[in-house]
Amino acid sequence: MANFSRMADDVAPEPRVSPAWEAALHRFERELKTRGSSPHTLRAYGGDLAELAAWATRRGMAPGELAYRDLRAYAAALSERGLARSSVARKLAAVRSLHDNLVRTGGAAQNPAELLPSPKGRSRLPRVLGPDQIASLLDRIPASGPLEVRDRALFELAYACGLRAEEIVKLDLDAPDFDSEALRVSGKGTKTRIVPIGEPAQRSLERYLEAARPALVANRAERALFLSRRGRRLSPSDVRRRLERWVREAAVAGHVSPHTLRHSFATHLLEGGADLRSIQELLGHSSVSTTQVYTRVEPQRLRREYARSHPRA
Repeated sequence: MANFSRMADDVAPEPRVSPAWEAALHRFERELKTRGSSPHTLRAYGGDLAELAAWATRRGMAPGELAYRDLRAYAAALSERGLARSSVARKLAAVRSLHDNLVRTGGAAQNPAELLPSPKGRSRLPRVLGPDQIASLLDRIPASGPLEVRDRALFELAYACGLRAEEIVKLDLDAPDFDSEALRVSGKGTKTRIVPIGEPAQRSLERYLEAARPALVANRAERALFLSRRGRRLSPSDVRRRLERWVREAAVAGHVSPHTLRHSFATHLLEGGADLRSIQELLGHSSVSTTQVYTRVEPQRLRREYARSHPRA
């Protein structure tokens, strides 16, 4: 069990956190677990909020007593440490979430962090592969053995359905519904969504289930859809490692990750005319603001589209 109160870094000597803060952090941790937050999320919140608790403890401030000016001072202290703007923004987002919890549980009358500004980081577009690059990458994976057939099905499905690496490895045998041409995906926070499967991905998946998975399975009770060489469920790192291999084979320049396939899925849908709300549902985003990153385009592409489309260009 992650212990929020013991995850502060070297910003404060022992004792780090008062009993009141320790209790508040434990309550918030329980809420995060109830919401199905991943171990990675728990660790991130734990480290960030233990820093806040240590900072407040040294100043004699209990949970629920921090005012807006106190949090501005905390934000300034973070910036003075030379942290990257993205790190400061992440830590302040954790502070907002904690205070939301304090309000819900009666530990604070209001959330003083609601109006707390976050430092603006650089707006970076996600890496996107073109349709020809996607085709070259997938077509480079041969059907010469069980592992290759598995990889072709796995990455066809990842691109066709816009899956995260963590979602791919969680798929069970009953996830695909071939009659409906759909896939049931368990996303972040145990949220489930239904995503259509394209024909190429469905054909590759059927080939894998008929010819490759039986050769990999070691225990017939294993329910994982995609299996390792030893017949076990794959890990996200396995997926990333196998993709790196096929990226090298296809000679695709630059870093390509499973998330690159997911970004490409969303961008190609948008360019094909899909509306943002539909893409949000397909990606499993809880907020459309997260999906809006795909509406930003490169300046060169803007100029090209302007020159092509505007009558006075």
